[in-house]
Amino acid sequence: MAKRKPEIRMRTFGIYSHWDAESKELPRFRQSTTRVRADVGVEFGFVVNVKHCKNQPLTYCIDHPGIKDENGQRRLPFDGVVYIKTNDWNFYLGDTVWEPVADKLGDWCLTLHLDGAIVAEKTFCLHLDDEVSS
Repeated sequence: MAKRKPEIRMRTFGIYSHWDAESKELPRFRQSTTRVRADVGVEFGFVVNVKHCKNQPLTYCIDHPGIKDENGQRRLPFDGVVYIKTNDWNFYLGDTVWEPVADKLGDWCLTLHLDGAIVAEKTFCLHLDDEVSS
């Protein structure tokens, strides 16, 4: 039997409820937006549905606008690998805002790669102005 082609579909993106990384539950979707007010504790990102890829590695990258380490140097993007758990799997990739807020402002590019190809990507602009997120 021929191997089925992987299917990756972005289900939602924007603002979510607080996410507990230890839980099997995904955060609850709250608002679709790529423009996020940088309030401490706000959770943003996306959920993808992945089909026909069980046990394959999915590489993620969260490229931030310039978060500093304890020495004042720009941290590398946050990245890693997760293994696809089932043949119909939902995965959340996101982050939250913490103090100090100033180095979190700007564009955050979140990407997922499967077999070296980008399969999901979204850029979020974190801001402090009073415009409503849309």
